[in-house]
Amino acid sequence: MNFDEWLDTFIKEKRIDLNAIVKVTGPSGQINSIPLESVIEAIKGTEGKAQAVIKDALVKIDFTNGDIVGYLRHLAQAIAI
Repeated sequence: MNFDEWLDTFIKEKRIDLNAIVKVTGPSGQINSIPLESVIEAIKGTEGKAQAVIKDALVKIDFTNGDIVGYLRHLAQAIAI
C-alpha cells in the first residue's frame, strides 16, 4: 500500500470529515480557512522523508488517542498564505 492509499484509509477509519475547515494564521498575519481535504492533498504532495515523518506522527498520535485534527491543523500552517 502506497502512502496516499494508507493516508486515505487512515482518514476514513478515523472518520475525519474532509469538509471540516481549520483556521490558521498565515505568514501574512491573515487567518486562513482551509478545508481538511486541502491539507490532505498537500500532505500527499510530499515525498520521501516528509511522508515518513508525517505517517510516524499520525500513528503515534493515534496510538496515544491524541488530537489528529490538531496535528492536521498544525500541518495546514505550511500551506497558509
